Amino acid sequence: MALIHIDESRERLFAGLRRFQREVYPKQEAAYRRAVLEGQKPHALFITCADSRIDPELITQSGPGEIFVSRNIGNVVPAYGEISGSVSAIVEYAVAGLKVSHVVVCGHSDCGAMIGLLHPEKVAQLPVVKSWLRGGETALSIVRSRNPEGDEHAALEELVEENVLQQLHHLRTHPSVAGRLAQGSLALSGWVYDIGNGTVRVYDEGQRKFLPLPADENTVSGAGQ
Repeated sequence: MALIHIDESRERLFAGLRRFQREVYPKQEAAYRRAVLEGQKPHALFITCADSRIDPELITQSGPGEIFVSRNIGNVVPAYGEISGSVSAIVEYAVAGLKVSHVVVCGHSDCGAMIGLLHPEKVAQLPVVKSWLRGGETALSIVRSRNPEGDEHAALEELVEENVLQQLHHLRTHPSVAGRLAQGSLALSGWVYDIGNGTVRVYDEGQRKFLPLPADENTVSGAGQ
């Protein structure tokens, strides 16, 4: 892929801003003004990868103020006390401060972070990234143990799913999350988004696997509470 020149990148951003101001904002002006007057009241915290091909608001069709979003490489959620950083602060603020009723951890197909876990040499020159990906090593160990000679594509797909489940486990170690789960006022869900075909698989606790989103959303069970 050809590198985009600095000036071209800046102009593409400016062009997007102009289109937003000219075409998008006027149609949603009332929603934006209401969001300012009423303050943010998101119903869900959506934790996903920083991958530029993912647009949480677009795939969930959410408007201004409807979802609180946290993005990082590999949709990692450090266990409580492991790393005192922005993700932990976001979780606490969303759950204890904003009182969201749902937390989603969303992995995705063709995830560079999971590829980096499978092939450490690909992130050898990225020491900060390599250190951050330690949050997915438990998932990697599980996948390697199950399929030591597994197919590369199958291993990546399984790792994407297992990583989502491990991050949900980490979420439950956060006091703010544990307390709300005990009250029955918070739900956790694990998703995997397929970039190429626009589909989402949701983890079903009863069947212990990721299933395609059914036509009737009421039939989906969460990833445990």
